[in-house]
Amino acid sequence: MTDTLLETAPLAIDETAADRIFRQARTTSQWTDAEVTDAQLQAAWNLAKLGPTAMNTLPLRLLVVRSAEARQQLVPHMAEGNRPKVEAAPVSLVLAADPAFHEHLDELFPVYPGIREQLAPATEVRESMARKNALLQAGYLVVALRAVGLAAGPMDGMDFDGVDGEFFAGTGWKSFMVVNVGVAEGEGSPYPRNPRLAFDQVAEVL
Repeated sequence: MTDTLLETAPLAIDETAADRIFRQARTTSQWTDAEVTDAQLQAAWNLAKLGPTAMNTLPLRLLVVRSAEARQQLVPHMAEGNRPKVEAAPVSLVLAADPAFHEHLDELFPVYPGIREQLAPATEVRESMARKNALLQAGYLVVALRAVGLAAGPMDGMDFDGVDGEFFAGTGWKSFMVVNVGVAEGEGSPYPRNPRLAFDQVAEVL
C-alpha cells in the first residue's frame, strides 16, 4: 500500500509549511518569468547550511548559472534530454563537492584541534567524505529552496568531467548535480505525482 502524501499527522510545523516544503512541492520543469534573486538563494543557503554534516565539513559548493553566456557553457555538458530544462530555467545551480573542505575545519570544527592536518594527506578519505556530505547537503538545499518560495528541479544527467573542466578547473571541485531553480508555473510539471512507499514498506521496527 502506498501513501497518498496528503495524509496528515502530528507535526511540529504548520500544515501550510508542510504543504509548501513536501506535500505540494514537485520536481519542477515549468517556470514563470519571476526573477530568482541572489537574496533568495542566500536565504536558502542560510537554512541549508544548518543541516548536519560529518564534523561540520560543509563540502557543498554552488555555481549559480544565470547569464545567457554561462547557460550556453553549461548546456552542451548536459544529457540531451536535460538541455531544454537548463535552457528554460531562470537559474541553474551546479552542485559540487569540495575535497579540500578540511582547509576550513579549524574554523568549522574547533572541538577537534589538528583535524585539518590529520586529513590533509588522506586524499581518498576526503573525497569520500566530500561526496557523501555534499549529497546530504543537496537534499537540505532542495528543501530550503522550497522554504523560501522557490521550486527546484534536480538532475544528474550530465558530463561531470566536462562540467568540471569548463567551470571548476584548478579548484578540485567535483560536480555531481544540477538543480534548476525558479518559481513554478502551476504545479511545475505536466505529469501527475507518482506514488510513494508507505512507512511499513521501508522501515523495520525492532
